[in-house]
Amino acid sequence: MARVTPQMRALYDMCAIALVEGRADLDGADDVGFDIDMPLFTVGHTAQLADMHPQTLRQYDRLGLVTPQRTEGGARRYSLRDIHRLVQAQRLSQDEGVNLAGVARILELEEENRQLRRQNKRLREPKDSSIFAADADGGIMQVKRSRRARMWRRDIHEDTRALPSSGTDAQRSASRSMVIWGYR
Repeated sequence: MARVTPQMRALYDMCAIALVEGRADLDGADDVGFDIDMPLFTVGHTAQLADMHPQTLRQYDRLGLVTPQRTEGGARRYSLRDIHRLVQAQRLSQDEGVNLAGVARILELEEENRQLRRQNKRLREPKDSSIFAADADGGIMQVKRSRRARMWRRDIHEDTRALPSSGTDAQRSASRSMVIWGYR
């Protein structure tokens, strides 16, 4: 588990409080750079933030409703996503009267809906909003478009050369050519 500075912990606490109070949502927290899946909060701290009894958190874990990550020693560690799920589960069960099986299904559908909204948002971005690059191992990754990337592309030039082949000169030049990219 990564070390977290006291300032970072304070920011995550404030974000968790905003989630509990309904002043923030997971999409907003994710958009501004919070790692919503970072296992940061202990059972006691999570119970305090979510205004729940620690046994309720343990019961939700046993039922598979909200399953936190575990440390090497087996201690539960909750993330911002877990805290959001806990608050939603409590609201649905206590305020709306939904049984725990229904709560589990609703939480599952809400998360699926959130993922679809994020995917839809990515698809709506302009086509020129990202570029793709190959890493040293040959894997392809998406890189957000930036001024540096645009300047880099301007420095690349295209050079078409004919490949040697059998047949007439006209056939060779018409059917076999390749594009070579290089720096100017």
